[in-house]
Amino acid sequence: MLEAAGYANVGKTNLHEFAYGVTSQNPHFGTVPNPVRPGRTAGGSSGGSAAALAADLADLALGTDSGGSIRIPAACCSVVGFKPTFGLVSLDGVFPLAPTFDHAGPMARTVGDCIAAMEVLVPGFEVPDVQAPRIATAWGADEGLGAASTDFPLPERVGPAFMREVADVHRELFAEHRDSYGDNVGTKIERCLAVTEAEDAAARERRDEYRQRAEEALEGFDLLVTPTLSIEPPPADVDELTVREALIRFTFPFNCLGWPALSLPQGAMSVQIVGRPGDDGLVLAAGLSLERGTP
Repeated sequence: MLEAAGYANVGKTNLHEFAYGVTSQNPHFGTVPNPVRPGRTAGGSSGGSAAALAADLADLALGTDSGGSIRIPAACCSVVGFKPTFGLVSLDGVFPLAPTFDHAGPMARTVGDCIAAMEVLVPGFEVPDVQAPRIATAWGADEGLGAASTDFPLPERVGPAFMREVADVHRELFAEHRDSYGDNVGTKIERCLAVTEAEDAAARERRDEYRQRAEEALEGFDLLVTPTLSIEPPPADVDELTVREALIRFTFPFNCLGWPALSLPQGAMSVQIVGRPGDDGLVLAAGLSLERGTP
């Protein structure tokens, strides 16, 4: 769709193996470098897309996001990444990771460029002209945005539902080609395959409960603003298994929920603007205003 709209495909980018990781350390194609923070991870799984944008090698990129894989590399490389509402952007032709958590969306150097991409990816997509949305902050985000703090919950013990979906995707392929998988992803898939049906069912119940708690926490507000990351981008040679949970801490919740979430640079850090399902245009409008420094 993007090529039909006049965008030129300048190439493929590297990423974490099977999009299952947050550092883009790929045993087959090498580690993605971070152009703006040399020696630090470019993030993942869509690390190559973020790095290409940061290095001015492309004006727009596509990423997938199952636990933060658009927003984490965007934050690490100081670019913009948008995870739309679940199902809004088609995943046709994308190899799945965890199907009910998987999203696809644009990455760019500006919010405006992400909006332009969404207008192509989703025919009829529009960004509304909204004045003074009611904004809540959580998890240590700056309250100086004319916002009030809210006790927005984090998901608890939902991980087994994600892992069971990964296991179902890879069960046969992994059994046949275990030696071709890298150690990092292979270790995680082995853990996924150990998740029982009972653990999966319990995690899905907790996911449903989390959706209800999230709605209650955002009552009276239009948008939520949080930090994108809970830690600084770690060294490029970090053991991904030791930092994975910390890096997805503030991004994975919105894969559980399927809510739209935009990551964009603000000074030395990255903030995340989140809305309810279907409020993608409102999220991007708020990001555009923040990027421009307008109320």
